[in-house]
Amino acid sequence: MSFPHIDLLYSVSGLAVGFLVGLTGVGGGSLMTPLLVLLFGIHPATAVGTDLLYAAATKTAGTLVHGLKGSVDWRITGRLAAGSVPAAALTLYFLHRHGMTSPDTARLIQSILGTALLITAVSLIFRPQLARFAYKKGHDRPDNPARMTAWTVLTGAILGALVSMTSVGAGAIGVTVLLLIYPRLATARIVGSDVAHAVPLTLIAGAGHWMVGSVDWALLLSLLVGSIPGIAIGSALSSKAPEALLRHVLAATLVLVGAKLVFS
Repeated sequence: MSFPHIDLLYSVSGLAVGFLVGLTGVGGGSLMTPLLVLLFGIHPATAVGTDLLYAAATKTAGTLVHGLKGSVDWRITGRLAAGSVPAAALTLYFLHRHGMTSPDTARLIQSILGTALLITAVSLIFRPQLARFAYKKGHDRPDNPARMTAWTVLTGAILGALVSMTSVGAGAIGVTVLLLIYPRLATARIVGSDVAHAVPLTLIAGAGHWMVGSVDWALLLSLLVGSIPGIAIGSALSSKAPEALLRHVLAATLVLVGAKLVFS
């Protein structure tokens, strides 16, 4: 039995991305997928499919940590999944019908990926202001459980389509929207619930990409070899990092990369 070859260049890239994910908490898809497309010239569909299974592995570890700390609201996770899982399946069916590796599909994925990165950058920059606004408004109005549930399921559906097509959105965008829907909930529980939701979403979407042949297993293994220690190192140093500075530098990087993907 032969084992997939580990490419050290991909492992070093995984180490760098994992370090930034641990340091900033931003989802790896915002960094890994554009890196694979722009720097290594990998087909967008293969980059997305491989990154989804990469995210499923790393998010599972994150969910265990959040679950042990009690910082997951499983009701929110279930509501998100109720929208995201069907949306992911429909999106994958659409991509498969139009040819996952065709030039038109590659261009579509690249354009939506770039747009998702620009939205992620905006959500990173303005998340503290949005959180303060939502918290203030949350204390001025009573909770409406039916409306909150409907908005959560809709958010899940949008994330399901976006993540299946680009592997971006379950992190920064999801957390920002949840802050607006659940202004009275502690940020740690929102983050934990979002991370837990990302596990079934990325696993199902990644499995769909695998079934249509857009996953590179050797690439996935090479990325995980570097990213797992990178995430551990970044997480250990995160409390000492200047959060606001990192957030703005990362947002500026995502704007440049997103613009490159959209307009190239």
